[in-house]
Amino acid sequence: MGSYAVGVVLAAGLGTRVGADGNKAYLPLAGRSMVAWSLKAVTDASQIARSVLVYRRGERQLAQDTVTAELPGATVELVEGGGTRHASEFNMLRYLAGDIESGAVDVVLIHDAARPLAGGDMFVTALSVAREFGGAIPALTVADVVQQGPEGIRSTGRERLVRVQTPQAFRAQPLLRAYRAATADGFEGTDTSSCIEKYTDLEVRTYPGDGGNLKVTYAHDVAVAARLLNRRLGEDPYTCRR
Repeated sequence: MGSYAVGVVLAAGLGTRVGADGNKAYLPLAGRSMVAWSLKAVTDASQIARSVLVYRRGERQLAQDTVTAELPGATVELVEGGGTRHASEFNMLRYLAGDIESGAVDVVLIHDAARPLAGGDMFVTALSVAREFGGAIPALTVADVVQQGPEGIRSTGRERLVRVQTPQAFRAQPLLRAYRAATADGFEGTDTSSCIEKYTDLEVRTYPGDGGNLKVTYAHDVAVAARLLNRRLGEDPYTCRR
């Protein structure tokens, strides 16, 4: 077997803004928990050879039970997360370090559990762009920026903001080196690419994000995501209904 990609789902975050009592990753959406939908997208991607779920400390059994019940037949490796996104990613990279250093793992794809609607084509694109250039991040361009002026709100139309999504993918060896260097320096990036940009010369490319790739952050997002997933289930008669 040649080099292969590992797909990682991060589910160690907190659920306070969404109104969840526990971890929002395990909120039910259209017959599956949110994390199971995000994991399913990773395990369904034929280009991804191994799938890893990064769970919150104290939730290993919940993570294992969820995978067993909601993704029967899927092989998912479990890694305990840290107190921050950066720490969770470094825990995951240390877990994979031997296979990354040997060259067995060439790309690591990272996806948020809170994005259960990412389409399969995004995973394919992320991997191919990362292999070619070094890093891949999906981005949506916000065309108009509005400003509050003396005559009320107006659109400037000149500036363009970018909203970043996941899945993101990076070449594995530089990614591991970057996180080791960051730890030695006590540097903690706000996101994966900030660490890559500080400690490597990889070219991180953006690829087109998807307006339907909703991030479940607030309570109303749960209903929207459930409605979209139910619509998708209705369009696909072969999708498992649990």
